[in-house]
Amino acid sequence: MRRERLVVGLDVGTTKVACLVANVVDDFIEIIGMGMAPSRGLEKGVVVDIGRTIQSIRKAVEEAENMADVKVESAYVGIAGKHIRSLNNSATVSITRPDRIITAEDVRRVVEAARTMPLAPDVELIHVIPRQYIVDGQEGITDPVGMTGTRLEVDVHIVMGSVTAVHNLVRCVEALGISIAQIVLEPLASSMAVLSSAEKELGVVLLDCGGGTTDLSVFRGGDIWFSKTIPIAGEHITNDITVGLQTPIEEAERIKKAYGTCLVDAVGDEEKIEVATIGGEGTKTVSRKKLAKIIEPRVEEILDLAMQEVEDAGYRDLIPAGMVITGGTALLDGMVEFAQRRYGIPARRGSIPQGIHGLRDIVESPVFATGIGLLKYAVEGRDFVRSKRSRSGVAGGGMFNKLFRWFRKFLRG
Repeated sequence: MRRERLVVGLDVGTTKVACLVANVVDDFIEIIGMGMAPSRGLEKGVVVDIGRTIQSIRKAVEEAENMADVKVESAYVGIAGKHIRSLNNSATVSITRPDRIITAEDVRRVVEAARTMPLAPDVELIHVIPRQYIVDGQEGITDPVGMTGTRLEVDVHIVMGSVTAVHNLVRCVEALGISIAQIVLEPLASSMAVLSSAEKELGVVLLDCGGGTTDLSVFRGGDIWFSKTIPIAGEHITNDITVGLQTPIEEAERIKKAYGTCLVDAVGDEEKIEVATIGGEGTKTVSRKKLAKIIEPRVEEILDLAMQEVEDAGYRDLIPAGMVITGGTALLDGMVEFAQRRYGIPARRGSIPQGIHGLRDIVESPVFATGIGLLKYAVEGRDFVRSKRSRSGVAGGGMFNKLFRWFRKFLRG
């Protein structure tokens, strides 16, 4: 029997808010609505102005609602920012029943034991993700239910965030009448959109390089092992261009997207570009190589900080699948080649996976990696921290609901 539902992914980022509405039949995801708006009111992934953040979310959601002809009532919401912290933990329980068969209740007990730890009052759990189970010393088990053993262990990856940051994001979404099915770590969501099973199994580092932050995560053995947020990303590149070329911030963003590259040696000395001057009184001609010389050091800093975190965590030699770069800044020319040259590892730009249908041609960009990942998380996620706020989905799909809305509008005149 087919299971059909509507799922919403809401990516509230530092520079943009993206809302994706999908019709999900079993594991078939058909995107039927998309909305995007400039993000106002966030800094480095953290809400600093609730009113402006609500306005940004409203604009993106309404655009998606109009395209899909639905009313968004619930959403999977991405979270990132400098307040995010993570750690790995483990726990063990005994199986004392005579038959020694491990049940779902035993799995719940061991995960609950792993997540039970002293937390500061200003910290809230976001995820408790089982990396592997161990039964009587046998490692690498993904689902121990039904197996026989006397000792069940679990290794988990725990993600935490600031209570204030989490609750302010929740407040902004719920102010629009949207309940939250679950808060999801954005790099975890992005990984579900752009990483292959083989990459996750071998060992890979994912860089979700957005506007305000670069979210880093390491995967091995099919699961997340390490996550970190670096408070430097695309906005810093734009600001460098603004100062270096003495041009307005909007113009700096435009020329970054149109002419920017982080490979200085790939630009000819004769290449010139027209840049608006501050005050809007005219334009000036500058060398494209000068632009590249502004961009390259900042990209180098972002990637070096990320790789240093990987090395400090002890995973530098455990990522044979290399690096996958996603997020809006991944579109910057030369990012992949720069990483390959500097670190001597495989690198690629994250692409949208197979199995995504509907508006695929519109959302097939690293910009929408988190939004699509949120949809896939709703279908495939196996996380043990679940929101109690509501079930996932939206109301308003189907012919009956369309007729109902038309009739209601008719009565209103």
